[in-house]
Amino acid sequence: MRDYLAWRMAFGVATPSTNTVVQPEYDEMRPAGVTNHLGRMVIRERPVSSSEDFNQLVEDIDRSLEPAVAGVMDAQPNAFVLGISALSVWGGNVEWGEHLKARIRKVAGRNIPVALASDAVVAALKAHGVRRKIAVMEPYYPSIESRLQGVLGSYGYEILRFNHMRGSNPASYSILTAQDMIRAMRSIDGDDIEAIVQFGANLPMGRLADEAERWLDKPVISVNVATYWHALRTNGITDRMRGFTRLLSEF
Repeated sequence: MRDYLAWRMAFGVATPSTNTVVQPEYDEMRPAGVTNHLGRMVIRERPVSSSEDFNQLVEDIDRSLEPAVAGVMDAQPNAFVLGISALSVWGGNVEWGEHLKARIRKVAGRNIPVALASDAVVAALKAHGVRRKIAVMEPYYPSIESRLQGVLGSYGYEILRFNHMRGSNPASYSILTAQDMIRAMRSIDGDDIEAIVQFGANLPMGRLADEAERWLDKPVISVNVATYWHALRTNGITDRMRGFTRLLSEF
């Protein structure tokens, strides 16, 4: 037993200070005996209206990684989850993810398990048996395309369509309606698409993705669901839960 509440696992989580979605969605998916402990990657709120602005924002987040990890580790978690998706693919290749893990472990401890959105999305697609063709929706700008294509393409996935929802600032990603997200999914869906991937950890799509799988009749990979599912499964926790897509209820 680790402690009274976290008798199975305590996750340390780092997410940007503007993110209001990771904490509640992760906590909703938390099984008994598992606790989540957040540290904030402190960034200033800034207007974003172009790929250049978005690139600068991700660079700000990147610089805030190590201080956030250090703060989280004061709680002595057993494993670590990076609660941001754009940073996980920013290098545009698989090696970038390994580089991020190495940076986290340099602060947190060399043997600590680390869950990244990039690894999680690939694992989720494989769990569903998705062979190749997918579509991606996210709250970002077109500069994310080459990064996602570089990482997912390394595993044989082809992104046929993107929907860049182009949030006006980091905090705005979560200030939208279910209909906004439904329209975004429908705009990239089609008979040629095997699965829809929702990137962007501040886009609140965990429960909506569960509904969408039924009316689209295909996997909808919500990045927060995938990342938390991957963290649980890679740490030996196999509890299943309804309400957060087939990943948590079946795999």
